Amino acid sequence: MSPKRRLAHNRLFPKSVMVWAGITATGKTPLVFIERNVKINSEVYQKIVLMDNLLPWVTQHFAGGPFILQQDWAPSHGSRSTLAVLEAHFPGFLDKNLWPASSPDLNPMDFSVWGMLEGKIAGKVFATVDDLKAALEVAWASIDDGYLRRTVNSVKKRLKACVKARGSNFEILL
Repeated sequence: MSPKRRLAHNRLFPKSVMVWAGITATGKTPLVFIERNVKINSEVYQKIVLMDNLLPWVTQHFAGGPFILQQDWAPSHGSRSTLAVLEAHFPGFLDKNLWPASSPDLNPMDFSVWGMLEGKIAGKVFATVDDLKAALEVAWASIDDGYLRRTVNSVKKRLKACVKARGSNFEILL
């Protein structure tokens, strides 16, 4: 394959990864990279995300203190087996009755963090998926606690605006 053809191929099919992460006003979880071709079903979500990564992190970060888990309610988040894991290890999580599904304007990871993280690596070309992962780790590490605090604290204002707009578009009210 000629160098020109390889270059065009790389532009048409850029490197990508699936990643999970979480934030609080006082810290952020490690990034969790999901291997290529792995479907995030309930079993994978429970093992890789909740038990292998989130539970050890919250145990250390909150040292037994209170916290509330809010998730976006993808299908793997709401299965009976996942709910049993949440009830056993993450008491006080916001269930579907307390947090609306498909609400990216209320989820700080969606309305702020993912875009900011993507912006930190935008315009760069990565030769390998491992190079992309390394760049994401560096970008993630550069996010400071002040940004996290401001982002998490903005959720209350967003919730009030959402209620005022009766669930309609509320960004104009912010």
